[in-house]
Amino acid sequence: MHPEGCEKVAGGRSDAKTTGQEGELPQPNGMPNVKPSRLRPTSYSRMTSSNDSTATNDDPVSVTPIKRIRGNLCLPGDKSISHRAAMIASIAHGESTLENFSSAKDCTATLECLQALGVRVEKDGSTITIFGTGPSGLQKPAQILDAQNSGTTMRLLSGLLAGQPFETTITGDDSLLSRPMKRVAEPLRMMGAEVELEPNGCAPLRIKGHRPLRAVEYQLPIASAQIKSAVLLAGLAADGSTIVEEPAPTRDHTERLLREFGAPIELNGSRIKVQGGVELTSRTLFLPGDVSSAAFFIAAAVSLPGSDLLIRDVGLNPTRTAFLSALRTLGADILVSDERVEGGEPVGSLRVRSDKLEAPRSLEISGAVVSNLIDELPLLGFLVASLGYEMTLRDAGELRVKESDRIAATVTNLARMGAHAEERADGWHIKGGSELHGTSLTAFGDHRIAMSCAVAALSAQGPSQIAGAANSVAVSLPEFWSLLESVAE
Repeated sequence: MHPEGCEKVAGGRSDAKTTGQEGELPQPNGMPNVKPSRLRPTSYSRMTSSNDSTATNDDPVSVTPIKRIRGNLCLPGDKSISHRAAMIASIAHGESTLENFSSAKDCTATLECLQALGVRVEKDGSTITIFGTGPSGLQKPAQILDAQNSGTTMRLLSGLLAGQPFETTITGDDSLLSRPMKRVAEPLRMMGAEVELEPNGCAPLRIKGHRPLRAVEYQLPIASAQIKSAVLLAGLAADGSTIVEEPAPTRDHTERLLREFGAPIELNGSRIKVQGGVELTSRTLFLPGDVSSAAFFIAAAVSLPGSDLLIRDVGLNPTRTAFLSALRTLGADILVSDERVEGGEPVGSLRVRSDKLEAPRSLEISGAVVSNLIDELPLLGFLVASLGYEMTLRDAGELRVKESDRIAATVTNLARMGAHAEERADGWHIKGGSELHGTSLTAFGDHRIAMSCAVAALSAQGPSQIAGAANSVAVSLPEFWSLLESVAE
């Protein structure tokens, strides 16, 4: 059942009346809740396009500065959790129901790959039902699996397929085919799977699985939740206990979900151990709203004085909330309420108000925290520049091998807006004091760059046009533009 306040979400927004202890947003100075009649649909105007199929320069979005952000939001389910829940449910016994499943195109790619592997998947709105095959019930696909733009799909599915006694090939779009895959192939080879890559170490991946795999003790060369998860999923098909040691904490959704489905998981500091050969049991889960998607609306509210925004039933996993901590160091007023646990994950509501920002400050990000901020770093750069603050980012070279080179994309767009931004090998330096102005920007085919540009454009001087922005957001949040309009004033 959906938690109260997010029931029957249409486009991620709840129209349900909220009261009392369920995370009510008190209305300051008698401010009424934002209603559809108060929206400004001209704030974001889709421009005429001859090609509506891809996130390219043919699908720009015009963004006009607004006064503030106000209202309530409920967001589609967390993308990272949705991927993992679907995969684990597919090898469990029985029928699993996943409520508030992510609407992201990436997660649709995961479901389509599972269906190609013989898993029955039914969809009813945002509820997904998966009929698990058990650990040995996946079938050799009749075609090459297409992970589209989703690195999570490709890497985690590789771990699942390493323990299946058949051959599979996984491909993706041009962006995904340029991303490094040797880092996931190496541990799976150690466990006994045959994994072939292109000469450049990229996909397509050709996997010849084996069951049982060899249990291993593997030390991750970099902090990566995707590699960790691939090894843990492969470990389910191993002949003993598989141990993964990570150099710095990463998101732990896989570990939490494996526990929920009945796998014995042991944690000892930075070491995670999973037992092979276990039988998983189906579950009914409500998936919390995606905190990485929430970050864009939070940043917009922080950047615009007078904003007051409540986001309900969002995931508050401590490995995912470093962005909130970074904003608090800048003086942002973010309150958490209605905290609870749903399906092993911390969930709550976030209220964001921008009236208590302190004087301009500088922000330095480096070291272990980078892995838990990796998705939000471009957004943080755009926000810091919008506020006129200074930011130094180091140890974030992983940003260069995402859907785009996010270091170059961030610095290029900020420079166009008038910020003093310097690109560095593993990060950037943004000098404070500049006022951003509206201009022509580009998403570089990257959903997070598109949404980060939009946030900065909301508080810039004059309108902006973001090339490639209309469709690129579908990778993680197809509802982004309509949700943004729904809380814009």
